[in-house]
Amino acid sequence: MRSGSTRMVSLVTLVGCGALFGATASEGDAGNATELGKRTWSHVQVLAADDMQGRRAGSDGYQRAALYVTEQFRQAGLVPSAANGFLDRVDLIERQIDETHSSLALIERGQVLPLRLGEDGIFNLRGKPDQHIEAPLVFAGYGLRIPALGIDDLKGLDLKGKVVVAFLAAPTDIAGAMQAHFGSPPERWKVYRAAGAVGVAYIPNPFSMDLPWERVARARLEPFMALADASFDEFAGQKVWITVNPARAEKFFDGAPSAYAEVLTLLKAGKSLPHFDLPRSLRAKVTARTEHKRADNVVGLLRGSDARLRNECVVVSAHLDHLGIASTPDGDRIFNGAMDNAAGVAGLIEVARRLNTAPERMKRSIVFLAATAEEMGHLGSRAYAKRAVTGKMRTVANVNSDMFLPLFPLKQLIVFGLEESDLGADVRAVAAALGIEVQPDPEPLRNRFIRSDQYSFVRLGIPAVALKTGFRLGSPEQGIEQQWFAERYHAPSDDLNQPVDLTAMGQYVELMSNLLIRVANREDPPAWAANSFFATLTTRKSPASD
Repeated sequence: MRSGSTRMVSLVTLVGCGALFGATASEGDAGNATELGKRTWSHVQVLAADDMQGRRAGSDGYQRAALYVTEQFRQAGLVPSAANGFLDRVDLIERQIDETHSSLALIERGQVLPLRLGEDGIFNLRGKPDQHIEAPLVFAGYGLRIPALGIDDLKGLDLKGKVVVAFLAAPTDIAGAMQAHFGSPPERWKVYRAAGAVGVAYIPNPFSMDLPWERVARARLEPFMALADASFDEFAGQKVWITVNPARAEKFFDGAPSAYAEVLTLLKAGKSLPHFDLPRSLRAKVTARTEHKRADNVVGLLRGSDARLRNECVVVSAHLDHLGIASTPDGDRIFNGAMDNAAGVAGLIEVARRLNTAPERMKRSIVFLAATAEEMGHLGSRAYAKRAVTGKMRTVANVNSDMFLPLFPLKQLIVFGLEESDLGADVRAVAAALGIEVQPDPEPLRNRFIRSDQYSFVRLGIPAVALKTGFRLGSPEQGIEQQWFAERYHAPSDDLNQPVDLTAMGQYVELMSNLLIRVANREDPPAWAANSFFATLTTRKSPASD
């Protein structure tokens, strides 16, 4: 990699060069975008440096990163928005497995069939597990209950005192937004617990995994986190949560009414799955170290100018944390998180600078949120959003930036939630002015609309979108992104030594700035589309921000 002050083109040459702003762009526009991209990348170079130690929430490296963002927000002209200045305290509980004193096994007619941690399955410690549990297993197929669609995979099953085995997937005929929401672990557990279940054993969909099992298993030894405030506990009553290696899940189905291979055939085709009791029970022993941690959201405010609308705000967010330093002793151990998500936070800083120097102040206020502990389940944004509901300002929208991946020219823009609210029309308008094509999520089965901080706002009924660089299916650009995920996603190689298109980065910051200006100056606040299922999640009286 060449210096961050020069534009990287090694990936761009694979897809061809040309006008990065579409047919309407000029060379001068591209040059300005490149300069903006250089400034944005300079923040990434600080936030993703080795001395930030991977920015794990609660670590010294994370706190240094938070202080850097605080100073950049201040220099950009923002004012403190949190109760104690720019830093908004978030209290966390950290749990880390002790595998030498933990075990997992299947039990059949008194016979113990040990499972190998890391190879057959892993413990998830986002909830508070029991130290010892033995319970029967029941297979629930996709494990979904969606009343509006008449879907109930639990119908006819007795879940009382049992561990639910289910695929983290959905039939292909269910709309992406709906299956993503009802398929999320908190929503699943809400339903399972009400039916009397005591735990879950999730099998990732082997036909659409973001990470190979080896990397999923490697992460099991790293700490899990939860919000310390018990009112946030979405997994209360869950005595065990394991993730099963789909390549070795056949052990759970030996002697079952349907063979595992038959179930996989139906899963691959996106068809309905059978449901039945499994002939085995699960025995688990969990020993974990528990520690209390503190991490801070960084929150800045750009006050609106309109006397009527300034008490409404648009929250623009990006998560500051990443995965820290690996516990394993070999190789590069620092998860620098340059694209995930130092780039998103760097964009926040430059957007704040641009908006504060805009010729006219926006009518509504804009809150800039660099959130903590997103990698642990959107914890920082959840804490912020819940406190915001009782604040003085009404939050009317969220625009989130997570891993926007400026790997190639920005000709297409993927918008998660594009059709869910009229924010989609706002994005289309500002993108069209820059000659950028807008597209919905081309891979809806990956459930990305619920997998970052925008979901914390969506669940409170606040319209939201998340943006990233797009591609056409089957294009070279899609191949570049797939290669990035295979080699760099949640890996130490997501560092400063990777190609980046600085012009695309700058153009993305420009687009984000224009979008926020447009939304902040709307006469009416954003609204859910009439046919959006998310509009029914909650009755929103006065969601607000601090």
